[in-house]
Amino acid sequence: MTVTAPDLYEIGVTTIDGRETTLAEYRDRPMLVVNVASKCGNAPQYAQLEELHREYGDRGLAVLGFPCNQFLGQEPGSNAKILDYCTTTWGVTFPMFAKIKVNGRHAHPLYQLLKTATDDEGTAGRVAWNFEKFLVLPDGRIRRFRPSMKPDDPAIVGAIEAALA
Repeated sequence: MTVTAPDLYEIGVTTIDGRETTLAEYRDRPMLVVNVASKCGNAPQYAQLEELHREYGDRGLAVLGFPCNQFLGQEPGSNAKILDYCTTTWGVTFPMFAKIKVNGRHAHPLYQLLKTATDDEGTAGRVAWNFEKFLVLPDGRIRRFRPSMKPDDPAIVGAIEAALA
């Protein structure tokens, strides 16, 4: 799936500490965009996302976490509590953003765009659960990986390495 990159990079986002910005600072870099939740059974994926950030960040990969409370209320805390949990429990240093909605009519514009991408089975649409991953390549292509696929899965790591080659 290919998106119009300028549209993506002009989307407004809010950092977890409240700063309004866009994704423009990540232009020309692969971005791994993930909807995260602290109380989810998939929360150990935070550690794997941090490993990807440490392994590939210096080479250009941007891991971006977007907390979401839409799946069984598994991200109930404030942005400050979410950040504290992520840094103290999982050692997260990758960029985190303010809590958003990823599905429904109030879905954040970033996720409205990302959900047009298909996974390897050709399925687009709603985010299935916490920790769905979207690898946005600098040329506008998007690779979509479902929540059950862990960040250190060879398919994700291979796609990241190909994007950085």
